[in-house]
Amino acid sequence: MSDYEMVIDGRRVDAENSFDVTNPATGESIGTVANATLDDLDAAVAAAGRAFPSWSQKSDEELSRACLAVADRIEANADELARLLTREQGKPLNMRGSRREVGGAVAWARYTAGLSLPMKVIQDNNEGRIELHRKPLGVVGSITPWNFPVMIAVWHILPALRTGNTVVIKPSPYTPIATIRLVEIMNEVLPAGVVNIVTSDDAQANIGGAMSAHDGIRKMVFTGSTATGKKVMKGAADTMKRLTLELGGNDAGIVLPDVEPDQIAEALFWGGFNNNGQTCAAMKRLYVHEDVYDAVCDALVAYASGVTVGNGEDESSSLGPINNQMQFDKVSRLVEDAKKRGRVLLGGEPGEGLFFPPTLIADLSSDDPLVAEEQFGPVLPIIRYSDIEDAIAQANNSENGLGGSVWSQDVEKAKSIAARLECGSVWINRHGAIQPNAPFGGVKSSGFGVEFGEEGLAEYTDIQTLYC
Repeated sequence: MSDYEMVIDGRRVDAENSFDVTNPATGESIGTVANATLDDLDAAVAAAGRAFPSWSQKSDEELSRACLAVADRIEANADELARLLTREQGKPLNMRGSRREVGGAVAWARYTAGLSLPMKVIQDNNEGRIELHRKPLGVVGSITPWNFPVMIAVWHILPALRTGNTVVIKPSPYTPIATIRLVEIMNEVLPAGVVNIVTSDDAQANIGGAMSAHDGIRKMVFTGSTATGKKVMKGAADTMKRLTLELGGNDAGIVLPDVEPDQIAEALFWGGFNNNGQTCAAMKRLYVHEDVYDAVCDALVAYASGVTVGNGEDESSSLGPINNQMQFDKVSRLVEDAKKRGRVLLGGEPGEGLFFPPTLIADLSSDDPLVAEEQFGPVLPIIRYSDIEDAIAQANNSENGLGGSVWSQDVEKAKSIAARLECGSVWINRHGAIQPNAPFGGVKSSGFGVEFGEEGLAEYTDIQTLYC
């Protein structure tokens, strides 16, 4: 019997086989998780389908109250969720890590509960009345990644519930446990079948691919790599699913020559190293004007040297390990290559297990692999520039377009540069600070569709135009 079971139609459901989940800080198993079959997926989709008619007919006020009840239950179980999250993901338990993530999930749930998409009157005159109504889609399929498993599950599930949809979610096999517990908590206050979870390592059955192609699922929401996002698109084509895809990013930051390096060093560091750099919208390339290049490098080294790395269950740790071996190997490969091309300012040598120290590498160029590829780890390449036009061109010379930032004391000048960056979100003098009231999404190969706010809520609906 698995230590952690799926939740289908309001009941815990085990599977014949299971897979292990390990603590990336220690390498030790923290539990076995039910390994779903395609039959389990069918059962979950069927349960969500049965729950949809009554759930979708609830009033706007009833849906809002239900989402607030979910937020209350998450908050009541916040400490348990944070501890599970640290053990399987590796991030620190403190407010730089798991407690911050779970607190953010509560805040996002509450904000989403307060959103609404009321009927709009387009025309009302002697020629007739035209109304625009938003209608729920049906069963929403969600596939979540391993970097922010609780937060992103809430980002996917809550707007679906708020708009009258039901959900089947599949978490990453690296971090399924906190999400299982999250869904159990939701089921304490939701009708059976409204939110279901299937877990799989995809070794015995491609559950993710089957979700994308499943004719009982009307929309897929996916957060993850661009390569996998393309597979989701292909799988969804035959059934004409709605899609929201938040995919890879290789965000650029541009530092102008008027900055005070010591004043921006902390914000620069956490813009790149939040969640150990395992963040889609982390700053992954830093372009610095030659006039302040050396000073910015020195300020970053001075700040980063005081950042502690260790087991996330030690609350004095600021950063934990890389989550999994595959990602650790990718970061190691890119760093070893960059060491031959640039100048290591800090770090650069792997630690024990999956630990990798904060690493700063200077004097790289835009076509070096560490700059051109998304490293998704605790490494920041720094590139010198002299001409702002060249810096903008280099920043835009990427298939990705998730986020970007401009650093300057002249906000208006920074805004004019930000407007020319090809990305979905741009920050001035910070990076990656997202909010539940501001739409978030990528351009180019970073995906399409948006999350958050009314614009994100609308992605879970079809429009019906009514002529009276």
